Amino acid sequence: MTGRGRLDRRSVLVAAGGLAVAGIGVPVGLAATNDRPPPPPRGRRPVSMAMHLHASFSEGVASYAAHLDQARRNGVDVLWWTDHDFRVAAHDHRRVVHFDGPEEREGGLAWTWQPATEGRLRASAADFVQAPDALDGPGRALRLTATGSGTHWYAGKAWNWTHTSNISDTKLHLDVRPEAAGRDATLTVEVALSHHPAGPGRPAGQLVLRYRLGGVDAVRHTVDGRHGTVEMPAPAGVWRRHTFDLLADVRRLWPGLVAGDNSLRGLRLGVTVSGGARGAYLVDRLVFDRARRAGQAGEELRAEVLRGYAGAYEGVTHHRAYEVSMVRHLNWFGGDGTLPRFPSPPHRDNGVDATEEMVRFLHSHGGVVCWNHPLDVERRESLARLLVSRNALGVDLIEIGRRPVEDHLWAYDVAARNAIPLTAVGVTDDHDGTDWRAGRDRNITSVWAASTGRADLVAALRAGQAWFADLAGYRGALDLELGGRSAMGALAVLAEDTVTVRLRATDLPAGATLETVTGEVDRAGVADPTPAVRVGQVPWRQLRQGWHDLPVRVGAGTYVRTQIRDRDGDI
Repeated sequence: MTGRGRLDRRSVLVAAGGLAVAGIGVPVGLAATNDRPPPPPRGRRPVSMAMHLHASFSEGVASYAAHLDQARRNGVDVLWWTDHDFRVAAHDHRRVVHFDGPEEREGGLAWTWQPATEGRLRASAADFVQAPDALDGPGRALRLTATGSGTHWYAGKAWNWTHTSNISDTKLHLDVRPEAAGRDATLTVEVALSHHPAGPGRPAGQLVLRYRLGGVDAVRHTVDGRHGTVEMPAPAGVWRRHTFDLLADVRRLWPGLVAGDNSLRGLRLGVTVSGGARGAYLVDRLVFDRARRAGQAGEELRAEVLRGYAGAYEGVTHHRAYEVSMVRHLNWFGGDGTLPRFPSPPHRDNGVDATEEMVRFLHSHGGVVCWNHPLDVERRESLARLLVSRNALGVDLIEIGRRPVEDHLWAYDVAARNAIPLTAVGVTDDHDGTDWRAGRDRNITSVWAASTGRADLVAALRAGQAWFADLAGYRGALDLELGGRSAMGALAVLAEDTVTVRLRATDLPAGATLETVTGEVDRAGVADPTPAVRVGQVPWRQLRQGWHDLPVRVGAGTYVRTQIRDRDGDI
């Protein structure tokens, strides 16, 4: 199988038997070798990583800056940017809205509008009307009206957030005809951008860019903290095509920001009135003009944005990766970055064959592949069967450190029982960048590596030299040793019937327990897809300077992992 070692019965049962020694903080990582574990590389040290993050090239509100700030606050060494591949490419993202009605389709994918009001309006309406004199010829347009003091909003959204994408190459075009306009009756085009940490003159939070049309005779830029406004002339009674240069305006309004690190997260149109005035505007033909997304251009654009943070966050290293999203989701680390082909429309194919084919494609371009949130499609029992019957779809890594952890571990132990070599990792899968510790999943993965360089980290993941933990609950280091050498993630073929495995666990919280999980490797297959494990406990006070020796009977094959439970019994 390309991309990872395959354990077979002969290698496990050489001599008297085999001992599959592996471990990660909370659970195992297995990687096949043909000999005793190699000595650790020189300079080997624990490196903590956030392995599943989405920023301004994905659909959430996070910026890269927000995650970098969280890494610094939480003492995390490395970030992997796993933006969705098809979103980086803006594949089949919305191009034009024609204002034909409250819902309209493009390539079979819907665009919908939702009305809302704020303030005190005496009257408001949104009507799709005939516009015989529109710039693109006869058709329908949207008439927005409001009377009173407040705003009548019309918020737009594309299917699966496919209007959102990074703004670095994006301009918006909108045809507007003011019918009742003035300083007290304007049209607002509001673009919600990404969340950023606090900066000069602005608090932390999501930036909002507003274009206010009408009531002025020259373009003006003003900023108030996180809110920036561009006022633009809009002559009454005539159609005019307005262009909104998002990147240029963000640069002007917030000059200390990496302007390209923003997503077009939200979009709404509104008529704003004051003092009892009436406002009325016709709008037509909203165009999303993305200039650099063909082929690999989106990935080149992402690299360009990230160069803006070179050296900006001392002590934090970051690497580009992908969440490959048109099959069961796969994170891809360390490859050459070649984007796969995308289906149109971009519907996800959860078929096992399609995912296996994608894993082979990614392996052909280097790096390691991780099966993400494996219980989003499967249940615990069906996942275990699939891991065994289809050799874990050929992946190298699997997300085990996410809720429900106990169910993920259960399936993982079934794979280990059947000598399926996988490195388990833990993640946050954070799309917001506001507070990693407040998320549903708040796990980081650590590896034993010589550096924070991409090649060293990928090698450590491939070898299973990894563990994961709740970033707010445990920040120590874990390891397994055999014969004085690190054996985490290794398959050791031994002649002895019983061996001693040294379990290392530093900085356990008061009241915590180190659990030893020893499993039989009997290759029971799908006839018995359940774990076969024994669990022992070592209270934190009994660890000898952070280590404990565990006698292990090898038998026909055994694996060992460790996990830590806090004083409340939670992993």
